[in-house]
Amino acid sequence: MFDVGLTPIMFIGLVALAIGLLAYVVASPFLTGEHKSEKRIDSISKGKANKTGARQDTATDRRKQVQEQLKYADQKKAAKNKVTLKTKLIRAGLAASPQQFHIASLILAAVGFAGCLVGGLGMITAALVAFAAGTGLPRWIISFLAKRRQAKFSNEFANAIDVIVRGVQTGLPLNECLNIIARESPEPVKGEFVDFVEGQRLGIPMMECFERMMESIPLPEVNFFAIVVAIQQGSGGNLAEALGNLSNVLRSRKMLAAKVAALAGEAKATAYILGATPFGVAGMVYSVAPAFINPLFSEPLGHVLLAIAATMMTIGILIMRKLINFKY
Repeated sequence: MFDVGLTPIMFIGLVALAIGLLAYVVASPFLTGEHKSEKRIDSISKGKANKTGARQDTATDRRKQVQEQLKYADQKKAAKNKVTLKTKLIRAGLAASPQQFHIASLILAAVGFAGCLVGGLGMITAALVAFAAGTGLPRWIISFLAKRRQAKFSNEFANAIDVIVRGVQTGLPLNECLNIIARESPEPVKGEFVDFVEGQRLGIPMMECFERMMESIPLPEVNFFAIVVAIQQGSGGNLAEALGNLSNVLRSRKMLAAKVAALAGEAKATAYILGATPFGVAGMVYSVAPAFINPLFSEPLGHVLLAIAATMMTIGILIMRKLINFKY
């Protein structure tokens, strides 16, 4: 009833993908220099090994205590900063609840499964497509929407800070400047400051409102803004000057990001071309001489060659992706 001829290919592909991911995880620290930095940090933390006697034992015990305290603090921070599905939906700007998200994921999985069966594919192939459509696709969409929303917020945030600077310079209080941003700014800046202002009206402390904003928009710019306002509220000072400097810093970061993107454009184009070339060549050969490509799908040796090619392509694409993703 169902076509299971693709079962060996899918099995070999999954094995090749697993091997490629394992190789990437093992090789990633050596490619990015993390292995060397970890060795250097470990050597520094160990200190000088030539000390002897009671002094060395005391230093070792103290170092262990400090390391345990740091480890506990990191674990506590990681538990506090754990991102839930509800938080991810908020960051993506979606009003759906986690229950609605799971229902939509099940619907996508059912549609993918039924589509594969109607198209004549095998049961295993349909199950794999349903798994990808029900788990991977919805989460990728949420991640894409969250990144796009954060990029829009970052582009408009410097202008919002300029509104506060000009308002404070003309004598307006900070709360009124925040109200102006909540009324006049484009989304998503408008929505975030509307929530901020509403929280202030309900009596929520300012720092708690900032924490809620940073949970919704996890950007360094929001953290900088919260720190500047908190310092001014606690110790006083020229808020307009401090926020003006912050606005200049944010615009400089934006210019640096654009410069990095321009410099990395050639490397990204090369990576895209190298990644697409094997598929393009295979497609052209198949269109000209299908009999030359068919043995790869019909013969056992062809399956092995496809598995090797998939493994090498996976490793190569992951390495190129690591090389072209610059951090600044």
